[in-house]
Amino acid sequence: MSHPVEMATGCLYGLGLGPGDPELVTLKALRLLRAAPVVAYPAPDTGDSFARRIVAHWLTPAQIEIAVRFPMRPGAVPASIYDAAALQLAAALDGGADVAYLCQGDPLFYGSFAGIMTRLVPRYSVAVVPGVSSLTACAAAASMPLVHRDAALAVIPATLDEEALTRRLAEAECAAVIKLGRHFAKLRRVADRLGLLDSAVYIEHASLPDQRVMPLAEVDPAGHAGRVPYFAMALLRRDAPR
Repeated sequence: MSHPVEMATGCLYGLGLGPGDPELVTLKALRLLRAAPVVAYPAPDTGDSFARRIVAHWLTPAQIEIAVRFPMRPGAVPASIYDAAALQLAAALDGGADVAYLCQGDPLFYGSFAGIMTRLVPRYSVAVVPGVSSLTACAAAASMPLVHRDAALAVIPATLDEEALTRRLAEAECAAVIKLGRHFAKLRRVADRLGLLDSAVYIEHASLPDQRVMPLAEVDPAGHAGRVPYFAMALLRRDAPR
């Protein structure tokens, strides 16, 4: 009596693509991208995907693309979006297709991939290819060493309330404050109050043609409706020269 042959499921690859410059995509990520029959990526409610844009000239018409739409608004992403995305990718994996999920920066550093991976990892093979993170890209753009020897580094989201942001920065030897956007004025107030403003460095769009690096104290967000780009970071060190 013959038994039905089970079709092998595909593998989900989380590909870190770096901060935006295509030359910072690793050889491994590029190899897996080219081999994947299905390519998925996060995208805003409307418009194109930044992660896709990084590798657009390597994609082919034969590859099936899945855009996972995330709301670009404050607050946590609804679990239903991750659930729906996981179901979409699971359908492709069940059909035996490998899926490459494109991630700006590193897949496991403040990225959407983690929320999808945790829903699929019990049932499917998952592999993560690390990428150049925004943290190291911004430090490189600013030519600013992050930490030395036994010093500690804190990564702090600017989305914290002002009291929490003040407490975290006050405790840090060196800090990278991420997700600035509409929270820039709050960070500037806190840095000034803690005596860190004059030595803080601001970086936006690291590695891209429109990259900007300047003292945080000189940034004027007035031309951006009172905010700076979301993909902006501030580096603050207590021992940095003023």
